[in-house]
Order: sequence, then structure tokens, then C-alpha cells
Amino acid sequence: MANYFVGDIQGCYSELQLLLQKVAFNPSKDQLWAVGDLIARGTESLATLRFFQSLQDSAKVVLGNHDLHLLALHGKLKRPNPNDHLDELLNAPDIDNLVTWVRQQPLIRTLPEHNIIMTHAGVPPQWDLAIVEHEAKQVSIALQQDDYLSELIGQMYSDDTEQWSPALAGIARLRYCINALTRMRFLHLDGSLDFKCKLPPSKQHSSDLRPWFDFPSKIVPQNTLVFGHWAALMGQTNNQKILALDTGCCWGEHLTLWHLEKNENITQKRLV
Repeated sequence: MANYFVGDIQGCYSELQLLLQKVAFNPSKDQLWAVGDLIARGTESLATLRFFQSLQDSAKVVLGNHDLHLLALHGKLKRPNPNDHLDELLNAPDIDNLVTWVRQQPLIRTLPEHNIIMTHAGVPPQWDLAIVEHEAKQVSIALQQDDYLSELIGQMYSDDTEQWSPALAGIARLRYCINALTRMRFLHLDGSLDFKCKLPPSKQHSSDLRPWFDFPSKIVPQNTLVFGHWAALMGQTNNQKILALDTGCCWGEHLTLWHLEKNENITQKRLV
């Protein structure tokens, strides 16, 4: 059995299949872990979602910001961005079934026997494992409710909740968790989230901003943290315990697969 972790696919289904062929991925014995953002930007989002749904227990997926945004689009809360190439997916005959599957995916996955934690954008450095698991579970519970569109998805589009506090409650607490686990890149020195800067750290010159993974962590180094979301990093965090797997396939770069047991990266260049 092998465990493979793949970066943001974002609708690059053909590249994913070529990558899996390179490692002879066998869903009857292997596990495919995905850091989220399965859809958008690339042109094969429908095929990507159908593939992961078909893998059943052989796929371990966490939700990214684009995956959550799909719920808003399907619920008619937002209009599609033509650059996301989602018309085929949104008009598919099985879209309701696929959306139900998306709603069942968590914000965090763990592989305890290897001390691995996977989220889309990372984990706030002030959170330990118990906190992140608890807060992510509350989001998952909200996603399962009949009123998830009005009570969660419709209210997650805000930058207001930028600072963690145990006193946060209701939608503000859920929003902070979503923002942290699916949108986080830089933090201000006081630990609050920044939503504006998407540059690589080497090109960011504000003295008040640092990458979230440069802050002292309550999870690392006793665990390995696997994440995606930040293509500008191109896999570079300068920390062997913090693995960035988004390498910008949808932007013309490549898709990265990490083979856990061999500690090896396998890549596939964007086809077009």
C-alpha cells in the first residue's frame, strides 16, 4: 500500500491521470490524498469530481476555497466566473449528487500512524491538533444541515473575522475556521489573517507580514503538515515538516504528487 498526496488539481484532470500512471496508482490498495481545490481554473472539473467520488474510501480529500465556492454557485448565491470553466460541472445531470459528496468532505484529514495532518491552506500556528480538529468538525456539522446555504455558505464571504479568539461564537467562529484552513497565506505580527497579499514570501516586503508557517507552531515539528493553496510558493517552505504541494498546474506550471513512503515528489507538467 502506498499513500500519495496531490496538490491543487483545479480541474487539471488529464494531468492528474498522467501523474497517477507514473506511479501505477492502484485504488484497490493505494490511498490518494488531495489537499483541496479539486475544481476551477482548469477545464476538466466535472471529470475530476467524478473521479474522486468513484474512488470512495481510496480517496482522502479536504475542502479548499474553490470547493466551498462551488456550493455557493450551485445554490445560486454567487455567479460563476468564466475563468473558472465550471459550466460543464454546474450543468451536469449528476451535479446534485456531486455537491452532496463535496458537502461530506472535511477541512482536515490526519494519518496518525505517520503523524501527518492535511488541510488546504495550513493550520493557524496558535492552534494545536485538538483545536483544529474540533473547529473543523463544527464546519462539517454546519455543512450537513438542511439550511447550510443560508446559515453557512451565504455568510462565509467576509474578511471580518481575522483574529482567532476562543470567545468567537456562531458564524464568526465558523468563518474564522474556514478562512484559516482554506484561505490563509500571510499573518500579521499579531497573528491576524491577511487576505490581500498572494505574493511569494521573497517578494513581500511589509515588515508586518510573515508566512503563517514562519510562526512558532503548536503542531510542528511533532507532526508533518501537508497543504496546498499557495501556488506562488512553488513547494518551498524551508521546513521539511511543512510540505507545500500546490505548484501551479492550472497556471501553466506542474502538478505535484508526494509519495509518502518514499518521501519522493513526482510531477507532471501542464499539458496546454
